[in-house]
Amino acid sequence: MRRPLRGLSGSLILLAAVHLHAAPLKLQQVAPGVYVHIGAHKDFEDGYDGDIANIGFVIGSEAVAVIDTGGSHAVGSALKEALRAITALPVRYVIATHGHPDHVFGNAAFLGANAAGAGAPQFIGHAKLPQMLAARGETYLRNLKKQLGPAADQSTLVAPTRTVQDRLVLDLGGRKLELRAWPKAHTDGDLTVFDASTRTLWTGDLLFIERTPSLDGDAAGWLAAMDALDGQPAAATIPGHGPVTRDKHAALARQRAYLTVLLRDVRSSVRQGAGITATMATAASSERASWRLFDAVNPRNVNYLYPLLEWE
Repeated sequence: MRRPLRGLSGSLILLAAVHLHAAPLKLQQVAPGVYVHIGAHKDFEDGYDGDIANIGFVIGSEAVAVIDTGGSHAVGSALKEALRAITALPVRYVIATHGHPDHVFGNAAFLGANAAGAGAPQFIGHAKLPQMLAARGETYLRNLKKQLGPAADQSTLVAPTRTVQDRLVLDLGGRKLELRAWPKAHTDGDLTVFDASTRTLWTGDLLFIERTPSLDGDAAGWLAAMDALDGQPAAATIPGHGPVTRDKHAALARQRAYLTVLLRDVRSSVRQGAGITATMATAASSERASWRLFDAVNPRNVNYLYPLLEWE
């Protein structure tokens, strides 16, 4: 059972009859056949429930592609049920924009997504994603069980069955998705997905809106990727976290400002001999008012970046 509500720009929000922590999973239709669930702004260490990332799917005339699945089997199951409330078409692809746990632990829910005879979906990720999951998988699962307790049940990591070294085009029937693998940026395994039919761009965590960007790769590489994304025409852009935007340029400029200030301030601290603890308290402090969860995420960014910049 579904009931429509008015969404942003006249789009529909569909409420599926599946409950996560007693709340229905909300989907926005941001373009014809393009649906996204916007994750909540919660930190991994404070109130985390596995439902913080933007996840969703694209429907073609023959099949569906799911793009990120959430941070637990329960979240992935809710997404699958919401999808099934809209279409019975087989899920042909499950795409991971990168390997962070809030985006991929729901993959396991899609192992049996299709009716008998329709075949299993292909799980697609960056060429470096298998290595990342192999290296970090046990830690990710241990942390998830600690964070979620019984709500982590059935949550397992699913390795890609197909990887992208550079670019890949997927056909859903009358609709093609263009996947691009990026050099080290937000992580060492970022993918973007572009739906050519509606000019909708899924950036994964190469773009954060409202929520403080989280660095787990290379800041300079991330800035370079942002410059390239800025030049790609898109009618709608779906970030990894935060609301869908029709003004990608402004959103990228806001993120670029944060990363630029962060790099400048940490470099300055290193050169002045300030310790890492002191730097956590001061670096990018001028950006605090512009971002959600700043006091949780920014110190982690400094902790990641400081040792790297010491060796420049």
